[in-house]
Amino acid sequence: MGQTSVRRAMGIFESHAHYDDEAFNDDRRELLKKLPESGIEYVINVGASMESTRSSVALASEYDYIYAAVGVHPSETAPLNEEFIQYMKDEALHNMKVVAVGEIGLDYYWNEPDTEIQKKWFIRQLELALDVDKPVIIHSREAAKDTADILLSDDYKNLRGVIHCYSYSPEMAERYLNAGYYLGVGGVVTYKNARKLVDTVSMMPLSRILLETDSPYLTPVPNRGQRNSSLNLPYVVDKIAELKNVSAREVTDITNENARRLFGIQQTATKKLR
Repeated sequence: MGQTSVRRAMGIFESHAHYDDEAFNDDRRELLKKLPESGIEYVINVGASMESTRSSVALASEYDYIYAAVGVHPSETAPLNEEFIQYMKDEALHNMKVVAVGEIGLDYYWNEPDTEIQKKWFIRQLELALDVDKPVIIHSREAAKDTADILLSDDYKNLRGVIHCYSYSPEMAERYLNAGYYLGVGGVVTYKNARKLVDTVSMMPLSRILLETDSPYLTPVPNRGQRNSSLNLPYVVDKIAELKNVSAREVTDITNENARRLFGIQQTATKKLR
């Protein structure tokens, strides 16, 4: 008989976590050792400041299953400078474990720093993503119009990426989906007050959803209020499966494929039967 490749069952792809956060200082190594043993196949550790971007790169170099995104969160852009942009460019171009630019965007909740500073560095980091041909991980909080006006303009029509922790309307979601973006869905989908997100997940194709936690934040029910980790993603999987009327296995497999497609990560193991 000829050879037949059989794809192995996929684990969960965690597309947005912050394991460099101080919340994990006491047990980081133990937890990161446990994740692959608990069905977490891949993790993207996402930069949110200049310091955490460097930490994310370091984590990715230490753990085979962890990849890094380089970027500065809008609330951390005040000290950002061109020297650090060059550092991120070098990492994105030459480090195979760096797979995205993010998290970048606009956050008007605290309105710090000034919105014009946020916009300046959002645009600069979008240009960086174009330069290095990497997908973007977008943070947008109470800045729906300005984010969409920038991101969906002709200047950035060739970008690809994910809207992290999607929180806007189903109508806005359609604009992003039509532009080719994925939407990140995490613990918020399990909350009783998450009507907009539930409606969005219900209407959108599973082929455009990425699983995420934003660990250590946004822990799903029934563990809301505790420190979050990728170990809680099965609760998110189950809720999405319920909303889409499919199996948890299908949610896990398809979202894994989605994330690997976006971030350019190849599944490393297949079985061959003779």
